[in-house]
Amino acid sequence: MTLTGSWVGQIAVMHNRGSFNDMVGVILGLGAHMRRREFITLLGGAAAWPLVAHAQQPAMPAIGFLHSSTPDAFADRLRAFHRGLKDTGFVEGENVAIVYRWAENQPDRLPELAAELVRRRVAVIAANSTAALPAKAATTTIPIVFLVAEDPVRTGLVVSLARPGNNLTGINLVSGELTAKRLELLLGLVPAVTRVAVLVNPAGPLAETTLRDIETAIRAMGLQTTVLNASTNREIDAAFATFVDRRPDVLFVAPEIAFTSRRVQLAILAARHGIPMTSATREITEAGGLMSYGSNIVDANFQVGAYVGRILKGARPADLPVLQASKLELVINAQTARTLGLTVPASLLSVADEVIE
Repeated sequence: MTLTGSWVGQIAVMHNRGSFNDMVGVILGLGAHMRRREFITLLGGAAAWPLVAHAQQPAMPAIGFLHSSTPDAFADRLRAFHRGLKDTGFVEGENVAIVYRWAENQPDRLPELAAELVRRRVAVIAANSTAALPAKAATTTIPIVFLVAEDPVRTGLVVSLARPGNNLTGINLVSGELTAKRLELLLGLVPAVTRVAVLVNPAGPLAETTLRDIETAIRAMGLQTTVLNASTNREIDAAFATFVDRRPDVLFVAPEIAFTSRRVQLAILAARHGIPMTSATREITEAGGLMSYGSNIVDANFQVGAYVGRILKGARPADLPVLQASKLELVINAQTARTLGLTVPASLLSVADEVIE
């Protein structure tokens, strides 16, 4: 006996609706009227239909996440990025995949890691500061959302902030412009400062700007300065070793992602030498630095996640203006201040966004 058109149609409808159990029920009902060989053939084919239908479903989009540091060093920022994605309707593992590429504080690895993401054909790339230019060099078609502290127009990432053009857009942190204000706040907490040590990564994107701005501020305040160049753990140790012979009154840490990822080392060395330390990122203050003043980078990472989500929904990077991170925060570590024998003035406490006890 062969199947009639009505039976085939009934099974086809159930297949299209994805009701595998109903299909099997119909086939079992037909089994009484069919020859054994036809019945087995039909049942075997029906079992494969859901698998075929599943295989034909489109794969979830993949985001390439390119970072110059390590995942454990920036867990808070990564969580904020995920919150931004969720705010636009995307949850990792549910409707989007994320391919992570961490350079482990070796920026020379970034070009190859960016090329890997391009080969994976990710739908969009999220790139932090030093990873932005390698990502741009790797592709002119895959959308890129960056988070940078340097001027993205000056560095050639975008044509303009309002109309980025091409395949890039992102978030621009306010950082270098705050150098004088950061120093002013530090002097309001540490009395009788005459010597300022400045820790810079000479290869960092903000090294030149930071040195220019702080030299201007220090001259205006009549202070002395010593510039210490470092980028690796060993170089940071060597920089602090100079304090034995020439101890500064305060240490000004330049905005640099390599320093943020080494914040525990910086905090331990600053405590060992009894040096009040200021920086641009709250993570260094949380680790034991005295104070920080700068952009709220956690909030900026949320904005990156939201921009990535909008692009996954169809927005074009060229149509999304580069956002200026507008939230600034002053964080003071009161416990570190007490250890250094400092009293935080009420004027600073009243304007601080957070005081760590």
